[in-house]
Amino acid sequence: MIRPGAIASAIGGLCAAFAITACGGDEGSSETSLPRGSEQVSPDPAEFTTQIDNPYWPMAPGSRWVYRETDAEGAKLRVEVTVTPRTKKIANGIEARVVHDLVTEGGQKAEDTFDWYAQDSAGNVWYMGEDTKEYENGKVSSTAGSWEAGVDGAQPGIALPAEPKPGLAYRQEYYAGEAEDNGEIVSIDEQAEVPAGHYAHVVMTKDTTPVEPKVLEFKFYARGVGPVLELTASGGSDRDELVSFHDGK
Repeated sequence: MIRPGAIASAIGGLCAAFAITACGGDEGSSETSLPRGSEQVSPDPAEFTTQIDNPYWPMAPGSRWVYRETDAEGAKLRVEVTVTPRTKKIANGIEARVVHDLVTEGGQKAEDTFDWYAQDSAGNVWYMGEDTKEYENGKVSSTAGSWEAGVDGAQPGIALPAEPKPGLAYRQEYYAGEAEDNGEIVSIDEQAEVPAGHYAHVVMTKDTTPVEPKVLEFKFYARGVGPVLELTASGGSDRDELVSFHDGK
């Protein structure tokens, strides 16, 4: 159960971190505290840290997740996500943690991405952008989807809220026409069975994007681990499942 006082505290911390128009009015509603759509936010770098310890997605340097991704055609990809010791100052002034996401197929590089995350004083994990490259035959074929908060109108979003609550909606990223993912908490008491093990009391999110309106994804986050399962329910049938996790400690 989420205590109303805890929610109000998280909202207060978030409003201090970001000047968001919606942060007035009803202090008891956590939904009004998180940005949506193309809403503009004004970051205060002093309210952010690269020490990310959100219980449902901790990112200690050295942490590593290995996933097996199976797409609609049955192709199997290996996805390795590593929290690096590096940080990057984002164009909006916030120092972010650099996370490396490498996708390979048959040992060949398919996609190579550096994601940037930071955590605010309320415990929300923010997504600040990414530098992504797709590969074909060993050469870069596309950089579509790359963006950085504060550049060309791009706005940061929420990777995972501090206080997950069913019905809580938020944007995950915003770069018009390129990256417009949205998230919503569906449940905070699910289960997930993956090669890495069985996880209970898992947070489940529903992800959509107006850029690809037919796509619907569900993601599952385990306490102390992070993302353990991702399912594409519409617009594909991909399945990403956690094979192993090392917490970096």
